Amino acid sequence: MTAPLTLVPRRLIALGGRGPEDVVTDARGRVLTGVEDGRILRLDGLDGLDALDGTTPPAGPRVETLADTGGRPLGLELLPDGALLVCDAERGLLRVDLASGAVHVLADRAAGERLRFCSNVVALADGSVYFTVSSTRYPLAQWIGDIVEHTGTGRLLRLAPDGTEPEVVLDGLQFANGLAPSADESSLVVAETGARRLTRFHLTGPRAGHAEPFADNLPGMPDNLWRGGPHEPIWVALAGPRVPPLELLHRAAPAVRRTAARAAVHAPFRPTGTIGVLAYDDHGTVVHHLTARHSRFRMTTSVCAAAGRLVLGSVGERGVAVCDLPPAG
Repeated sequence: MTAPLTLVPRRLIALGGRGPEDVVTDARGRVLTGVEDGRILRLDGLDGLDALDGTTPPAGPRVETLADTGGRPLGLELLPDGALLVCDAERGLLRVDLASGAVHVLADRAAGERLRFCSNVVALADGSVYFTVSSTRYPLAQWIGDIVEHTGTGRLLRLAPDGTEPEVVLDGLQFANGLAPSADESSLVVAETGARRLTRFHLTGPRAGHAEPFADNLPGMPDNLWRGGPHEPIWVALAGPRVPPLELLHRAAPAVRRTAARAAVHAPFRPTGTIGVLAYDDHGTVVHHLTARHSRFRMTTSVCAAAGRLVLGSVGERGVAVCDLPPAG
């Protein structure tokens, strides 16, 4: 892995809400995100920020409420028709009309179970939608229980263009999280937060339906993935650093892990100041690696590029952070 550059959050843009877990950008460079109270927000005016060195106070970007899912929005995916797919941890897979704010439930059940922890979603050119479920055992509010117990109950699901109930195409994942397509959409990259790895799932070709390692032994726990286009890299948000005692616990007996998980969900959690961002090409080669060890903006759960800058989201912060985009190469 390449030597990391320093990731420096230059501006914090308050949203009037907590937990912008995922951030994506539209064709006009506006950033969309969802917050804890259910609102879908859009930030406009990032291209109007002055130099990020702080020499000139910039005018704040405009924050607009577009919709309210009535649940807890996590992963987002903009569709070609301007609608927004939303993985809602409480309501399932949703489609949101950004013009009217109308919310339509696409799927709230799979494999005979209620969808209660949808995490991230991508839509492919053929109209199929793939999305992850992080855990079938723990809800979002107890996410740390799944990380500690190492349940391996994460799933990748597919909703056909004319489908009403998604099918499970891959299971046994360690806290399935972010998703991104390959440039030709022949495969998907899935983040497994609990295993510190990215997994490639083949959609076409001789290995269709099979999974294999894409990137292993990451320097932190991967969360959401984002890709701006087929010729751009796959960006990976690292929510936290590697935790060797946790990895040791993962090798313990299941009963030991369950006991530790029960304690973890009731213990106060404070994320560390170590955050990071990676970017990969389609061959699994790192093209960017940025990190910070004493960041005041904590638990980076998403990243996207907008208006020539990197924008970071977080499940715990009350705003998004704007950082310098690393130079090409």
